[in-house]
Amino acid sequence: MTSVETVRASVRSCALLGVVTVPVTVEIEVGPGLPGVHIVGMADSSVQEARLRVKSAVRAAGFSMPGNQHIVVNLAPASVRKVGSGYDLPIALAYLIATRQIPGKPFDDCLISGELSLVGHVRNVAGLFAYALQAQREHMRLLSGPVTTCMPELGQLEHLCLDHLSGLRTNSFSRPRVIAVQPACAQLDYADVVGQETAVRALAIAAAGQHGVLLVGPPGSGKSMLARRLPSILPPLDERERREAALIHSVVGDDLSSITAGVRPFRSPHHTASAAALVGGGRDLRPGEASLAHHGVLFLDELGEFANPALQALRQPLEDGVVVLSRAQGRAVFPAKFQLVAASNPCPCGYLGDHEHLCKCSEAQVNRYQGKLGGPLKDRIDLICEVSRIDPSKVLESGKGTSSATLAAQVADARERARQRGDEVARSLSSTKPHEVIEACRLDGELTRLVEKMARRHHLSGRGVIRVLRVARTIADLDCSDAVKSEHLYESCMYRVENTLE
Repeated sequence: MTSVETVRASVRSCALLGVVTVPVTVEIEVGPGLPGVHIVGMADSSVQEARLRVKSAVRAAGFSMPGNQHIVVNLAPASVRKVGSGYDLPIALAYLIATRQIPGKPFDDCLISGELSLVGHVRNVAGLFAYALQAQREHMRLLSGPVTTCMPELGQLEHLCLDHLSGLRTNSFSRPRVIAVQPACAQLDYADVVGQETAVRALAIAAAGQHGVLLVGPPGSGKSMLARRLPSILPPLDERERREAALIHSVVGDDLSSITAGVRPFRSPHHTASAAALVGGGRDLRPGEASLAHHGVLFLDELGEFANPALQALRQPLEDGVVVLSRAQGRAVFPAKFQLVAASNPCPCGYLGDHEHLCKCSEAQVNRYQGKLGGPLKDRIDLICEVSRIDPSKVLESGKGTSSATLAAQVADARERARQRGDEVARSLSSTKPHEVIEACRLDGELTRLVEKMARRHHLSGRGVIRVLRVARTIADLDCSDAVKSEHLYESCMYRVENTLE
């Protein structure tokens, strides 16, 4: 290349908008002009920093990059905001191809992503599984840094790994070192829970029908212990669910080993979490805890201590199964089909209704505290179960309760009955139309009148009536009954109205 010659090259990469990938073409022009590297195409500061990393890495790898060149890098389309350090490797490759230091043909069908160190080593960035899915959709190869992974299988995708930029001289590419998925580690077991048969039954119903559940009781009654064992009775993720969950966790840089092994996500954010932390947002529109719990469980401990705006932000994801965020920089849609499990004290001191401790809260304090749990959010929770403190003698019987294996078998059987009946248990329950729920219950005239009587007596909303029927249908499936019976309706209604929050 002479000092007056203008040369150009381009390679393929992609941008992440939430969990969606957008194809990006990295174009470069090297020619006469004022010395410097200019990056255009709505690149943020982290992309602009690539100018220094690329220059140091290229020289450290033994290639030439004179300081008197005028270099323009265009990230197209310019209407899409580019974020992160994953454009380092594409920019370096485009420069080396343009200046004819390496041939460009081997990279024509490659989607490239990677960060460069100052000495030329290639590192991966968050979202590698999303890039892999994009490469598979476009029938391209994926070029990244070295990978030690247990990502879900992606068929015939060819994945090339580059350890150091100097490896481009000899096409020294390696393959991902795939770690064999290990069996899931030992989970907590409901056999440790004794004296809480009603609560265990409620959680088994919740697991069988993917119902939201709220556990209410004084401190030390075992609410968190019960909730944290719920994943042990849930069926493992199927192949589609693994890919969807892995995509979200890859975007935030989480380890994918447990998801690849089929373990459902269990997220337990602290009660100081903001609305953006729960449903997503921030400067780069990252997924929140609700999306990270996709196809899994979102556990909100100390529900009454969460800020009210954060709790109300969960209403739409609970109803629709997605989080829709609209910001000045764009619009992002995050999947959020999670099972909500919450635990709360009945009042600020925690002892309202306790027979051994006197509640010291005023009526105004109790009403204010329970106000966070009531209204629209409470109407979207299917089961509300009161958890009382057990007798000390029961504690010594730990390990003699119903095992998680037994409960998991019951849950699997109930889900199979629902599947055979035509219900899609895997989809969000809220997406099931009311008339489908009513038809599935097969109510006769007497049971219809019973439902109407319950609704009037307990002032149930229309949504509340349908949720009582959904839970009753799940209870019938657990009892291997083709039709909902009166005892199923009574039990379902009990989980909705007979508690200290009424």
